[in-house]
Amino acid sequence: MTALQAGDFLDHFRIESLVSQGGMATVYRAVDTRSARTVAIKVPHFEVEADPLLFDRFKREKEIGKQLDHRGVMRVFENEEPSSHYMVVEWIDGRGLRQILTEEKHLGMERSVRLALEICEALDYIHAKGVVHRDLKPENIMVDAQDRIKLIDFGIAGSANARRLTFGKLTRTMGTADYISPEQVKSQRGDARSDVYALGVIFYEMLTGEVPFTGPNALVVLNERLISDPVPPRQVNPQITPQLQEIIFRALERQPEHRYASAREFANDLNHPETVAVAERRELRSWRSRRSAKRRVALLYAALAMIPVVIFVLLLIVAHGH
Repeated sequence: MTALQAGDFLDHFRIESLVSQGGMATVYRAVDTRSARTVAIKVPHFEVEADPLLFDRFKREKEIGKQLDHRGVMRVFENEEPSSHYMVVEWIDGRGLRQILTEEKHLGMERSVRLALEICEALDYIHAKGVVHRDLKPENIMVDAQDRIKLIDFGIAGSANARRLTFGKLTRTMGTADYISPEQVKSQRGDARSDVYALGVIFYEMLTGEVPFTGPNALVVLNERLISDPVPPRQVNPQITPQLQEIIFRALERQPEHRYASAREFANDLNHPETVAVAERRELRSWRSRRSAKRRVALLYAALAMIPVVIFVLLLIVAHGH
């Protein structure tokens, strides 16, 4: 499909402007001429249509989105032209949570809790519908001027009727590794508790301006969550209360059975932090030695990464010498 311009028509939709061309699709702002409703049109890139895995992800987002109707989830509208390879979705006035975090670093306790509760409500809804997002991250959360959120991008979501797509099959399409649960790293399907884990990472980042696990590359970051514990968030931001720190630790438990069983449980503790019993955790005692070991590993990986560069420079020197 050729690029569309303002004033062009796509079936019953008049294109108003080009919004973005990144990711898997080109996104346009458009008007449904039948209802005068402003919508977004997502047209998959040619390479996406040509790749069965990527195109399946695009179709999955469309199919799952049509099942969901909640103020915290981006709506996907029925397309009366089933042969057309595009998606009509709700137009959202707002900014991505990633943009907000980039601009503001960390968001303070009150706002972080408010946004986390909004996300919990949306997750509770989709989980009740048998849908697991499985790619929850700030890039997939839109925030409006009143701090109301909408979850977007259900391309790798799991549902009772969807065939299985594991993390191992989707490594090259999932983007950042910062929010993936330990069980997904192991190529397990994941369930509602995987989304709880991702929200725990997001909540940590909203409160501290950092993610719990870092490293020189994605593989190190993925491995860290399997063998290490995060730096206690109060060490990064002392204004975080012991109760909020405990809530984060419960959301980031490595074993799913030790985690919050649902977004609703997570929200209950956020709403009533005074009832949260603060545990005497191993993470509070051993984090300094773990971080020291992690720094040594990071330096090792950085040194290994420099080897190809050094070899390339030496080859250039030899070539110029001849």
